[in-house]
Amino acid sequence: MISLKSKEAIDVMRRPGAVVAAVFEAIRPLMKEGITTDRIDKVAHEVILEAGAIPSFLGYDGQGPTPFPGSTCISIDDEIVHGFPSKDRILEDGMIVSVDVGAYLDGYHGDAARTFIIGEVPDRVRELVRVTEEAFWLGVEQAMPGKRMGDISAAVQEHCERHGFGVVRELTGHGIGQALHESPNVPNYGQKGRGVRLAAGMTLALEPMVTLGSRQLALAENDWTFVTQDGQPSAHYENTFAITEEGPVILTMTDRELEARKWKRQ
Repeated sequence: MISLKSKEAIDVMRRPGAVVAAVFEAIRPLMKEGITTDRIDKVAHEVILEAGAIPSFLGYDGQGPTPFPGSTCISIDDEIVHGFPSKDRILEDGMIVSVDVGAYLDGYHGDAARTFIIGEVPDRVRELVRVTEEAFWLGVEQAMPGKRMGDISAAVQEHCERHGFGVVRELTGHGIGQALHESPNVPNYGQKGRGVRLAAGMTLALEPMVTLGSRQLALAENDWTFVTQDGQPSAHYENTFAITEEGPVILTMTDRELEARKWKRQ
């Protein structure tokens, strides 16, 4: 069942969204050679707690045989999502690193992801990261009342495949609110004019997961982390947003970021 949020509930959801945005502001300077993924996770954890929020992911019991061990998912190179932070994983030149963050505050969740480039990478990998982010924005532009979920999904798929990249099918975005994962699923592939009809009050997390090579994935031995079957890199970009009568409202970015993108906050 899809939960439609009131304007008041959407305003409350700005609060966990702001915490998620603050995490990215805090960890962005850390995304360089020599930093452990455990250090990144600890900084994110501290930012979340200092805001009075709770990490949405820490102890999450929705997939593997054991609860998720970090406050963030940190996925490197061929890891698509759900990578474990670790003291033994050190960032190196040439990596791409996807960080997924969730925060729970005042009864609601916020969820977003970014992929960072460490040092120098091949042009094609840099393009992968750029196109994945662009695909999100093309998708969210379709998030208008009366349109269909397939309009969002098709926009993401068409942009990524036009550049020759793979779009993961088995993993999707999701509804979000009082639960981290709510209905409906938000696929990154689909047909225009098909699927759930979009309505004001929907709060969604759109998250393109895009591969340099084949879109086929595999599950790592930890039973949490998804990786590309061919070992090629994967990028991930996500924001939580609300659909209003005036259009989509991004909830997990700062005003400065939205202004830089010339996106109306509403």
